[in-house]
Amino acid sequence: MSQNVPGADTRDMQEKQLLNQMADKEQRPLPGRSNHAGNLSQSEKKLREAICVLLVELCERFTFFGIVCNMILFCTAKLGYRNYQAAIVNMCFVGISMLTPVLVGWLAECFVGRIKLVCICMFLHFLGTALLPVVAFPFEDIYIDRRHILHTLTQREQKIVFYFALLTASLGIGGIRAIVCPLSAYNLEDCGLKELLSFFNWFYWLVNLNSAVVFVSISYIQQSVARNLGFLIPFVSMLMAMITIHMVRGEMIYKPKTDSSLLTTFGVMSSALKVCCVRYHYFSGGVTNWLDHAKENYGGQYSETQVESTKSLARLFPLFAFQILYRTCIMQIPSGYYLQTMNSNLHFGGFVLPVAAMNVISIVPLLILVPILECINLCLFSSKDTGQSLTTYIVVGQLSAALSVMVAGFSEVHRKHFPQLEQMLSEEVLLVSSMPCFHLAPQYILLGVAEALVTPSCSLLSFWLVPERIRGISMHFLTLFNGAGCFMGLCLILQGKLILLQMSALSGNWFPHLLHEGKLERFFFFLASLMMVNTLGFWTIAHRYVHGTDLHLTWLCTNLQKALLLSQRAKKDFYL
Repeated sequence: MSQNVPGADTRDMQEKQLLNQMADKEQRPLPGRSNHAGNLSQSEKKLREAICVLLVELCERFTFFGIVCNMILFCTAKLGYRNYQAAIVNMCFVGISMLTPVLVGWLAECFVGRIKLVCICMFLHFLGTALLPVVAFPFEDIYIDRRHILHTLTQREQKIVFYFALLTASLGIGGIRAIVCPLSAYNLEDCGLKELLSFFNWFYWLVNLNSAVVFVSISYIQQSVARNLGFLIPFVSMLMAMITIHMVRGEMIYKPKTDSSLLTTFGVMSSALKVCCVRYHYFSGGVTNWLDHAKENYGGQYSETQVESTKSLARLFPLFAFQILYRTCIMQIPSGYYLQTMNSNLHFGGFVLPVAAMNVISIVPLLILVPILECINLCLFSSKDTGQSLTTYIVVGQLSAALSVMVAGFSEVHRKHFPQLEQMLSEEVLLVSSMPCFHLAPQYILLGVAEALVTPSCSLLSFWLVPERIRGISMHFLTLFNGAGCFMGLCLILQGKLILLQMSALSGNWFPHLLHEGKLERFFFFLASLMMVNTLGFWTIAHRYVHGTDLHLTWLCTNLQKALLLSQRAKKDFYL
């Protein structure tokens, strides 16, 4: 199966020559400088590049969280959506934003040059963030004079522009995350297991610190101060990211290593399935794994190294699959939990709290736990114990997520017992429960603990348990399964009432427009039961990922032995 596309090799060769020229310039010492000074300048250059990449990453995340933080409130108050419709729109945007890096990475490998694709994605992201303030017109706090207000769009036109802005912004996010800010940009090849764990812990710590700033500042501006002008903040953040990319574009366009593409991985799988279907009666003879059928020795068309790399990636598929329901639980923060908070009493000492500010309660445990876990990993665990600690963190974190959703169900029952009152949000009067929103804090805290334990550990296992050449592909697959978790939550919302009717004689809508008239607690209890089963399922297979370092070293030794055998055979054939 040929994977070459006309014109792609020429573009790749030109970009490779450009990157090699930049690398030569970096490695060439200046006249009059010693090698020590050259090494120092090289390390300083790498540090500056890492800082620029991190700055772009934080600006992009700032833009992303700025769009997501009050999307449900904007859809319900401004566009007239019902609660379940607003939750679906929010989940679709988050899910597409997770999947587009994989799509853009594939396009960069096959059809479009990486530099050109980055420019296209930056333009799309710029266009999407620029159109969001247009949807928010008229700006109630900006007048031409005392009699005339700025021109407004009809609601149908607003929805069209809104969807187009979200689509272009999500496509632009893919280019920045896949090409400008991949993990290869942080030079993690020479890091050990503990160093990698520290990197992932502190990386997600910074990302969540960034999101905490967004949820406190932008959510308050969008809800209380100038709710429409608040959409200009993600636009300004995106401009900063674009300026940074333009200034150091030569150092921030990263090209993956050869033979480590998504097409190669999918090609190995499809080739193995094809040979299995044609020669199914040979499956049990001489082949220990179904992917071995893709090898050239067994009738396939892929090398030994490519197939063995794909086999090591396939061992992680159960780990990825058990992240789908977990990601569905995490998606309750911007959907189900947000609706609960929006329909609770937000008054606190004469001040109306922003709805999205409650998300900070789920971020605080992560900001506290990461330094504690870092000390535990450095002081108590050795490299051999790290695999055991990672799987333990994932099991405990998934259990915490299940408890969080269960507590949310009880909180919803508790919330309905309070009398209702009128509350103004974004200049709209809503009939909400008089229960203080801080009664919902335990479910946010439990979900924050889950994020602190699961996400860095799962990312590290996905990165470490595969050969170095396909680590980027492994992270792409983890992203695909995380995106599937977002769309699974969407399907549960759409099919919730039907599932309830099939399982029992109960009736009710899981995501009604008025929460006190619906059965949102049943959705939480159902999701909690699924998450408990998911946690038990992962616990039964967790032993496969305990000795991750042993698996990695075994894979390397096996391939070295096979390479020696092949070289000996080649020498014998030569002399014969």
